[in-house]
Amino acid sequence: MHLEEVRELIRIFEESKISEMELETEGFKIALKKSGSNAYNIQLARVPSAEAPTQRTVPELEEPNLNQVIITAPMVGTFYRASSPDAEPYVSLGDMLTVGQPICVIEAMKVMNEIESEVSGKVIQILVEDAQPVEYGQPLFVVEKNSISI
Repeated sequence: MHLEEVRELIRIFEESKISEMELETEGFKIALKKSGSNAYNIQLARVPSAEAPTQRTVPELEEPNLNQVIITAPMVGTFYRASSPDAEPYVSLGDMLTVGQPICVIEAMKVMNEIESEVSGKVIQILVEDAQPVEYGQPLFVVEKNSISI
């Protein structure tokens, strides 16, 4: 953060009705607090840069073929592969699914929602790591549908 940016921030703070403000950006932390009619405190500190988060190796979603189905998150929440930390995952790569079989849990607002498969087939990709946040409609699993022989 450059000196001119700090000056501009202070000017905006002085002209506003805000009584306290804290900003952390680019390795700096600035705290501003109005103490009286024209008095205020400014604290500027260098914040050690956080190390880049560890990259997780989650397989990328490949374009599914006609025999594959993508199972998506039916809600926003936290994805869990098992019913508890010490339990076995509901499904693993290569497992065969049946319609109605539990495949994961999504915790939303402290409620554990067991998600069931709507398709039968073989799990060929798991796209989300355990205990990761998921969005509505986010792909979770890729399943190869059972083929019917005639």
